[in-house]
Amino acid sequence: MEDAAAAAAAAAATSEASVRRSKRTRAGKLNREPVEQSPTDPDAEDSFDDFEEVRPKIKRNRAVEASTSVNFEQISLIEAIRGSRKNIPPVVKVWVERYEKDPKPAMVDLLAMLFESCGAKYRIEGDPFEETDVDNVVLALVNLARKGEVEDYQSSKRKDFNNLKDNLVYFWDNLIIECQNGPLFDGVLLEKCTDYVIALSCTPPRIYRQVASLVGLQLVTSVITIAKMLGSQRETTQRQLNAENKKRAEGPRAESLNKRLMTTHEKITIMDEMMDKIFKGLFMHRYRDIDPNIRVSCIQSLGFWILSYPSHFLQDRYLKYLGWTLNDKSAGVRKASVVGLQSLYEVDDNVPSLDLFTQRFSNRMIELADDIDISVAVCAIGLVKQLLRHQLLLDDHLGPLYDLLVVEPPEIRRAIGELVYDHLIAQKFNRSQSHPKDSESSLVTLSRMLQILREFSKDPILITYVIDDVWEYMMAMKDWKCIISALLDENPSIELTEIDATNLIRLLFASVKKAVGERIVPATDHRKQYYTKAQKEVFETNKREVTVVMMKNYPQLLRKYVADKAKAPSLIQIVLYMDLELYSLKRQEQNFKTVLQLMKEAFFKHGDKDTLRSCVKAMNFCSMESKGELQEFSNNKLKELEDELVEKLKNAMEEVEDGDDEYPLLVNLKRLYELQLSRSVSIDNLYKKFASKLDNFRNVDEEVNCFLLLNMFLHINWCLYSVVSSESVNEASVSSLLSKRATLLKQLEYIFPPSQVGVEMKLGNQLAIRVCTILAELWCLFRKSRFSSTALENLGFLPQQSTLEKFWKLCEQQLDVSNETEDADVNKEYVEETTRDAVVIAAGKLVTSDVVPVEYLAPEIISHYVMHGSNIAEVVKQLIAVLRKKDENIFGIYLEALKRMEAVAVIVNDKFFILVLFLKSHGGIG
Repeated sequence: MEDAAAAAAAAAATSEASVRRSKRTRAGKLNREPVEQSPTDPDAEDSFDDFEEVRPKIKRNRAVEASTSVNFEQISLIEAIRGSRKNIPPVVKVWVERYEKDPKPAMVDLLAMLFESCGAKYRIEGDPFEETDVDNVVLALVNLARKGEVEDYQSSKRKDFNNLKDNLVYFWDNLIIECQNGPLFDGVLLEKCTDYVIALSCTPPRIYRQVASLVGLQLVTSVITIAKMLGSQRETTQRQLNAENKKRAEGPRAESLNKRLMTTHEKITIMDEMMDKIFKGLFMHRYRDIDPNIRVSCIQSLGFWILSYPSHFLQDRYLKYLGWTLNDKSAGVRKASVVGLQSLYEVDDNVPSLDLFTQRFSNRMIELADDIDISVAVCAIGLVKQLLRHQLLLDDHLGPLYDLLVVEPPEIRRAIGELVYDHLIAQKFNRSQSHPKDSESSLVTLSRMLQILREFSKDPILITYVIDDVWEYMMAMKDWKCIISALLDENPSIELTEIDATNLIRLLFASVKKAVGERIVPATDHRKQYYTKAQKEVFETNKREVTVVMMKNYPQLLRKYVADKAKAPSLIQIVLYMDLELYSLKRQEQNFKTVLQLMKEAFFKHGDKDTLRSCVKAMNFCSMESKGELQEFSNNKLKELEDELVEKLKNAMEEVEDGDDEYPLLVNLKRLYELQLSRSVSIDNLYKKFASKLDNFRNVDEEVNCFLLLNMFLHINWCLYSVVSSESVNEASVSSLLSKRATLLKQLEYIFPPSQVGVEMKLGNQLAIRVCTILAELWCLFRKSRFSSTALENLGFLPQQSTLEKFWKLCEQQLDVSNETEDADVNKEYVEETTRDAVVIAAGKLVTSDVVPVEYLAPEIISHYVMHGSNIAEVVKQLIAVLRKKDENIFGIYLEALKRMEAVAVIVNDKFFILVLFLKSHGGIG
């Protein structure tokens, strides 16, 4: 065995010697022949022909060839930094060897590289190197910058400068590590480099400060690596010395260990002094530099120093800079400070030393959660989580954070949602909290979630936001069985109040919707969502799981909660996100039929918009998505619903004629309206009754009049759709459609004859707004340009000028109604359909669709700019944008708008002036 080991050692020595000889031989050969330069060398093109002469004919890997053919002694330091990153370590080794042989010229080359990396070609010559004054050299460099003889390599777009910054940092890191066993402690190398770096960092030229700060900060970072290794060596040596002293107090080994311990301690002291020198000379000035990039570099480096070398830097005299820069005007600096603190609080051993710092700056950390910059806010929320984990904050401090659950940026909402889940729901930061078993965890977290949702019970939209924020982190929201069990009172460990049950149903609906890939909160960018194949498969799996769990329980849930209008809409709409085909596959047809029957009953049990719309959507979905027998059943149920609704309407109208209450008529008109929004309903027999009811509109409730007009308009829509989609023209259908249109137009125009306008306004503006919007939509629907040169040309319609003037007069009257009066009159359920904005949009649609002459109505609309609030002003802007795209005579329209504005300029002189400025900004007037 010993012979074998000796033979192996001899072979290894022979191999190593041969490698060394081959390197020396290759180096000598390269010195005698033309130099092959690195492909990344900026001068490589000049020597390309020479390179071709010595290139072997045998094909070889270019990367291998480059690594074996480069003569690193011929590569200057600045070329190494500009070139390939892999050339830097060998170039550094060559330089260290040169420095060990003759320090002065090597030091001059190193400083020349430092100056040139700043963009200044300057070399220290003449005076002996030791006598050269740093201030004089730096002054000469500043003069070069003033003369414009400095090139900014940092912001250069040349390809060979792309990696200059990273390579420069990498070079100095390699240099410090390579010198750790010798030159680093000679009292010259580190001292000179530090002096020049600090001096350059304090000069006016920004490029000098940028490069010097970069190098100086990296010097400290690299020195920390060596200081930590020396610290480990010192601890090891100390342990060995203690063990040796126990054996014998004196002796050569103890003396050797003592000497090694003292040497190591001296080196560590030198390192600490150098770090303090750079900190005081460079960091303390540059952390508040005018250049935010320099400030960011300083704070990032300080965070790393404290984290990696806490024995030296984890003190208040260093920490305070992280606290001060939390108020920096640059978002990048604030973020660097927050990220640095986050990394510090992640280490449990650091927390006791951070106690005083936390007391001083915790309020500012909480404030940053609402920072104007989203990335800073998200990081700050993560920092607050760390403080909560260590129980360094009281719950009273978190009130402002919970308000961020409903802010617009989704990144902030998600971050707050994670904090709320960890702190309030999962209670990960409560060390005294005993963790429940897996079987109980869902119920526990759901109970805590419901406790949070109670705070938002008055606003379902806010509840949706909170659910959306927490959904990603709370697995109990996907525990459908647990949620359904709680709703059906099958679990005695949780008792639900009415509010809790409502919120839990909302949570179930929102969670199901999220699980199948649907948004529950509107997106701010309105972009279409795109999913990968894997994501789509997950959504399909979730849909099947939801369906399987809901099949048997859905009828029970509907029977228990469908009578409550607060719970019914969310509960009914769950079917929209189920896989109906599974009802057949799992032989659950009877449950499906029961669900449809209960939905039909809910439709006639409620009269509010949300429940009616949910029922219609759910039943339409079932009729389209179910298969075979179930689809036929769904269609029959819808037909039964239509027939029953028509019968109820007939009865309600007869009751009103007999002097009974109008409420049943109003509710059934709402039901018909919601049904007609999605499907055609045969109400030919009712149409004339609706019209006759409108003949006496002043004696009828305003809301009833509105829904009579809406249902007549929707019926005409469906009739027109039937005529247009038919393969051949049916004269009877066209004639019937024209008759119905004439009837509706007559009723609409009857409401605002010239002599009756003042009387009509006493009825409230809701009916007037409905008349304006329906009339505009009807004119657009039957505009002449749509049917010209077709077989249905006689359907085209153009309003008379007198009627158009009455229309606009009524529109203007609605615009003059104050917001307070508008809000008092409008039905809150349909508020978005009965606002002043709807009037202006309807009038603008007439202009953009070429229904009426642009010269008349466009100036009228534009003349109302800024007179009625920001919403209407925005609509006017959109109208102008459309007119400009259509190449209308926009300047003539602007002028006409100003003329019509002149009549009221005295009353609203400031608004008139604003209009003139607006038209100027859009190129309308000179």
